[in-house]
Amino acid sequence: MADPSTYRPKPGEIPDSPGVYRFRDEHRRVIYVGKAKSLRQRLNNYFQDLAGLHPRTRTMVTTAASVEWTVVGTEVEALQLEYTWIQEYAPRFNVKYRDDKSYPSLAVTMNEEFPRVQVMRGPKKKGVRYFGPYGQAWAIRETVDLMLRVFPVRTCSAGVFKRSAQIGRPCLLGYIGKCSAPCVGRISPEDHRRLAEEFCDFMAGHTGSHLRRLEREMQQAAEELEYERAARLRDDIDALKRAMEKNAVVLADATDADLIAVAEDELEAAVQIFHVRGGRVRGQRGWVTDKVEAVGTPELVEHALQQLYGAEEGDAATGGGSGGVPKEVLVPALPEPSEPIAQWLSERRGAQVSLRIPQRGDKRALMETVRRNAEHALVLHKTKRASDLTTRSRALEEIAEALDLDSAPLRIECFDISHLQGDDVVASMVVFEDGLARKSEYRRFQIKSFAGQDDVRAMHEVISRRFRRYLVDKQRTGEWPEEELGGELEAGPAGPSPAPRPAGDEGRAADGAGAQPAQGAVRDEEGRPKKFAYPPQLVVVDGGQPQVAAAQAALEELGIDDVAVCGLAKRLEEVWLPGESDPVVLPRSSEGLYMLQRVRDEAHRFAIRYQRGKRGKRLRSSPLDDVQGLGETRKKALLKHFGSMKKLRAASIEEVSQVPGIGRKTAETVVAALAGATPSGPAVNTATGEIVEEE
Repeated sequence: MADPSTYRPKPGEIPDSPGVYRFRDEHRRVIYVGKAKSLRQRLNNYFQDLAGLHPRTRTMVTTAASVEWTVVGTEVEALQLEYTWIQEYAPRFNVKYRDDKSYPSLAVTMNEEFPRVQVMRGPKKKGVRYFGPYGQAWAIRETVDLMLRVFPVRTCSAGVFKRSAQIGRPCLLGYIGKCSAPCVGRISPEDHRRLAEEFCDFMAGHTGSHLRRLEREMQQAAEELEYERAARLRDDIDALKRAMEKNAVVLADATDADLIAVAEDELEAAVQIFHVRGGRVRGQRGWVTDKVEAVGTPELVEHALQQLYGAEEGDAATGGGSGGVPKEVLVPALPEPSEPIAQWLSERRGAQVSLRIPQRGDKRALMETVRRNAEHALVLHKTKRASDLTTRSRALEEIAEALDLDSAPLRIECFDISHLQGDDVVASMVVFEDGLARKSEYRRFQIKSFAGQDDVRAMHEVISRRFRRYLVDKQRTGEWPEEELGGELEAGPAGPSPAPRPAGDEGRAADGAGAQPAQGAVRDEEGRPKKFAYPPQLVVVDGGQPQVAAAQAALEELGIDDVAVCGLAKRLEEVWLPGESDPVVLPRSSEGLYMLQRVRDEAHRFAIRYQRGKRGKRLRSSPLDDVQGLGETRKKALLKHFGSMKKLRAASIEEVSQVPGIGRKTAETVVAALAGATPSGPAVNTATGEIVEEE
């Protein structure tokens, strides 16, 4: 781990101008690429006190061994150079979007003498018109099959085309009218190319002219009593209309636009893009990425725009499909600043590009649809990764190997402490069995032995209470001798029993539901489900060395030595073991690390939910509720006048009586009631919801 001060540039060495910088590690590998309007200001931010840096940024600067930069003329040039270097070096600390699958596109090879319609995947080729991408290849083939009635363009491979030309006989599609058979000369190269261009025009959204032409030809054939030809044209029109129905109109103004939405959490982000051409959705694609650098939604949008349009040129309306840059790009948040990226997009398109956030109407509604798709994609990605049996098995094996366990931890319990400035201190316990969450086993705790903010002491209490309950169950079955409990539990007439459990304590299960027994749950002699019957093979605590030491001490005090303990600090992604001065560092691509992160995040979510519920219930109560004769209207008037309960409590009788509707007698009652009431929590500004700091 390098010290950033060893490679920090000398004062005045960094130019105060736009540019792109690269951090390299000790092996000269580029690990991060960034751009800046002012290189001096940006790079100086990396060389401040490490404690003030974001954890991921701190990891990057301590991994790096040198920094270099290149000065450019404008921010747009910096944007282009940053994209080029990211593609060239693939830095490990940059956000890199990767398709979660290879999306198929409908391609027309206009660079060949006889253009061919086919399904293509992978990078785009010059001279080929692309439409899509589509979610499934069968959707493309179904559309093409409908359109070949009207536009019988070649679809065969080069080998089939060459063989048919040699034997002078077309393939089956040529016989049934779904290919114009250029291989045997039924159509000239010029006419076949014109047919392919009409196919592309229709796919690009220019549908009205083709339908009107076919309708005129159908009417003319009927007037000339050519009923078979008229019926065939009628069927062609129906086929085109069915193909059009697959892409319903979503924007009434027939605009060309790309809509980009982002769904994210602390570790990953999913991007979804809808390609709208001529008012219809012509393609959809999505990416999922690990957030290896500290970025927000604006930065994710900027990276997505670079990824999406870095290799595109020209107008999307001219290119058809999803190729090129559209007239409008709609995003959930604008990069800061937005002018360089908008100018860069305009240069790639060759015309003005509108980069904005939709505010109302059809575009806002469609953006909501794209956002829901992004959220679904992120959930699906996490579910697939977590539910895959092979992946889960590999993750458990990696955890066992990294922590030097005898076997894979089939039951993992994770504990987290949550509070707000020392108030409403609670804890959560989540359970994962075989790598999957068991929500019926979740438990939540109120910290009762002390008041205030002490996460280490709270962790010791929670671990002690959880495993003391486990020892009680073991003693009831005779598995644990009574004398080995060390007097921790008091025995009643029927043997030892735990202390009474207050409402809202361990007996509550996931998400506020009662603790219902799972199928096959262990029960006691009276049929009640045992709350803590199974011990885990691994206890994970949300925190570093202090929390791990507290958990280990609690287990040792109870005489439990067959349960492993580790800690995972938030966002540092380092695994701490009891008695070790250095953490265990798992590779970022490790499935074992991903499972530990998921367990930790679930415990954090469950604890936060419980703590917020308790805090909200407490904050909604007020000492004013006990004042006789004080209704809701006058309560609101008092709080609106003073802004917070803290200021109201400090007011005199004269100040309270100045509030409209509050007389002298009522003011005396209010002041007396508040003087006898202790503050129940932090002072809150009722107009803004902000916590008022004490002066």
